[in-house]
Amino acid sequence: MLAVIETGGKQYLISPLQTLKIEKIKNAKEGEDITFDKVLLLVDDNNKVLIGKPYLEGIKVTAQVKKIGKSKKVIVFRYHSKTRYKKKKGHRQPYLQATIKNIA
Repeated sequence: MLAVIETGGKQYLISPLQTLKIEKIKNAKEGEDITFDKVLLLVDDNNKVLIGKPYLEGIKVTAQVKKIGKSKKVIVFRYHSKTRYKKKKGHRQPYLQATIKNIA
């Protein structure tokens, strides 16, 4: 069974018991279950394909939050030659790691 869901402005191809890293969801806590209701496509066990316009009605994906954290630091360095301009910034993107429980 496969599904394509939309969360955080991105689309993910998922299957049951898969672990994925997505954009952080505000009110989610570790160990909680979250549901994704924006399902774009579903392929069931009989290879029957359902395509949403834009989303499928009544199909939900349940996942359990395993970890909430921040990615490694990315250095953003701006530099203009001959003008003595340089600016160094760091950024750590927050993420949420979840395991897909079921697609129903």
